[in-house]
Amino acid sequence: MEPVSPVQQIFPRLLLGEVRRRLLDESIPRLQKCLDLLPEEAIWHRPNAQSNAVGNLVLHLIGNVRQWILAGLLGETDTRQRQQEFDARGGWSRAELKAQLASLAQDLDEALDQIPAGALVREYAVQGFTESGIGILMHVVEHFSYHVGQVTYFTKAHLDVDTGYYAGENLDHTGK
Repeated sequence: MEPVSPVQQIFPRLLLGEVRRRLLDESIPRLQKCLDLLPEEAIWHRPNAQSNAVGNLVLHLIGNVRQWILAGLLGETDTRQRQQEFDARGGWSRAELKAQLASLAQDLDEALDQIPAGALVREYAVQGFTESGIGILMHVVEHFSYHVGQVTYFTKAHLDVDTGYYAGENLDHTGK
């Protein structure tokens, strides 16, 4: 048996740390901030028949994470009803959506601690796709970020506000 290199030892911890940072420290708080900024009726506003409301995107992201990571990677029961995420035309208040996001964050935080290094290289069947554990994590982060961008754009366009995600940060600093 070949010895495990330092990179092989540290990579799983680094990857899971980045997933945690991108989802729990950045994306979920941004969704919650947009929900706080938007008037209740705007959360379920659809700009046109081909677009989803912010509420639909929040439900969709919750369903996606639960299906891909909690069920797909960790083997929990998959109870997702994906089409219902898009069919909803309300029925969830801001407070309920935020509570669902908080519950997701807690479950995801616990789940990321449970993922063994070996799970990252195994293959899993999720939503009709075959993905490695790494592929699942990359899909979820990318997918989450994509829809958070849509929610952010809608919030900025609807309210003509700066979400302040980087308030107080010097983004011109080159790091040199």
